[in-house]
Amino acid sequence: MAARPDPGQTAEWQSAAALLAGFFPGQRLLPTRPGEQSPAGQPGLRRPGDPATRAGDIVATEGPFAAPAFGPYRAPLALVVAKAVADGPLDPVAIAAARAAPLPEWGVLAACRAACPGVPDPALAGLLAATRWVDPFQARPWTAAEGLAQLLAWRAEAAARAGIAATVGMEVFKRARMRLALAGEGPPPRDFWRASAAIAHARRQGGAVAVWAATMPEDLPAQAAAAGVPLIRLEDGFLRSAGLGVNLVPAAGLVRDRAGIHFDARRPSELESLLAKGDFPPALLARAARLRAAILAADLTKYNLRGTAPPLALPPGRRVILVPGQVEDDAAVLRSGAAMRRNLDLLRTVRAANPDAVLLYKPHPDVVAGMRRGRIPPAEAARLADHVLEATPIAALYPLVQEVHTIGSLAGFEALLRGLRVVTYGRPFYAGWGLTEDRDPPPRRGRAVGLEALVAAALILYQRSTDPVTGLPCEPEVLVARLAAAAPPAARPASPAWARALVARASRMATGWLARG
Repeated sequence: MAARPDPGQTAEWQSAAALLAGFFPGQRLLPTRPGEQSPAGQPGLRRPGDPATRAGDIVATEGPFAAPAFGPYRAPLALVVAKAVADGPLDPVAIAAARAAPLPEWGVLAACRAACPGVPDPALAGLLAATRWVDPFQARPWTAAEGLAQLLAWRAEAAARAGIAATVGMEVFKRARMRLALAGEGPPPRDFWRASAAIAHARRQGGAVAVWAATMPEDLPAQAAAAGVPLIRLEDGFLRSAGLGVNLVPAAGLVRDRAGIHFDARRPSELESLLAKGDFPPALLARAARLRAAILAADLTKYNLRGTAPPLALPPGRRVILVPGQVEDDAAVLRSGAAMRRNLDLLRTVRAANPDAVLLYKPHPDVVAGMRRGRIPPAEAARLADHVLEATPIAALYPLVQEVHTIGSLAGFEALLRGLRVVTYGRPFYAGWGLTEDRDPPPRRGRAVGLEALVAAALILYQRSTDPVTGLPCEPEVLVARLAAAAPPAARPASPAWARALVARASRMATGWLARG
């Protein structure tokens, strides 16, 4: 363990020290350094080899169960602790010899062997007996099984990030955040404006190129393949943040895809392959059901804008249909392979097919803000829809409707989570699996999957989540808890809509043009 934690570790280390003090009531837990206390005044843990350590003190080291670092973020997930028998460094193997015990038979042995390759089983038994595990997200004690599961997940995530050598297609506003999202124990990937320069650098480094999928040049996959460089597409996750990306709110949910991207139905994505394979053990489906229940209990959506619906005249006995608008120049629409791409065409089609229904039209927030294309003339929208709801957050509308009709908005996925009928006119990732009624069915999909399988694939296996509080990679359950507790974001920045629209469009155009070279 380092002689002193860096600023990104201090709070986590002190939290771990306070928790571990509970394991050793009445024992002498000295401050981290002579005379040093945590901000809250809790005792720290003496580090091995500190000259002030004496026999009987509690000393600690991270030992072979150390967690990887993700840029500046790191937490002492597992600490090997023991009473000091003499001055000098603490040897975890010596602890193992003194406290050897049979390893549990329920899978911890295999996890320990994976976490500590080359360490003999008797030593692993002793290390487990001497190790105390700390939940870095909720500041509570963990079991060995929980700690090892997190450690292995972090190491897999660190290995995945380590292979990314370069990024391209990142708008300047996203670059700093994306460096953190892709940071591992080594240097972060280099940012490039031109795709050819990114590919050349990645080839020299023996790594991959990560590209923002929405601004990816169409010929980039062919360029990368010709150079023998892996290509990873990046996109916002399905549970993203408490606030809009165009307002520069950072994303806590991210997608990394080596095959395609979920919104491009023209070619298979990793998400589509997961669903087509259909390998969902009962334990994973049960976890997905619990995750879905937590999302519904917190009433979460992609952006989690808070608010209530205005009083609406909804005649009893008439179906109420929500029609969410989309950004018409967004890659999710342009690259979907679908025949329908305009909000006006969608609204006209839904009204023609449902003349007696009550239609609620919800324009996309980016379109309302004047930043993106997709506006329907107000007179035309008022003629086709019974209510046009520009300012109402979409979460407040789901309880009012029985159906959602969409080209391919994520609102369709959110509606499925809430048990609503969903009709698609495009080719979103959640269509074609027997859960929706599809007017333009996606290719290649024919098998039926359950709702829990869709949740497991999209939110547990496909999306990568980051804890907004600690900055550490986390499971989706942690992100759900954080978003549920987040304060409602401000509706808009103070700058005028036209200024934000101009900057956003210029940034996207410049990024795409420079990437093409």
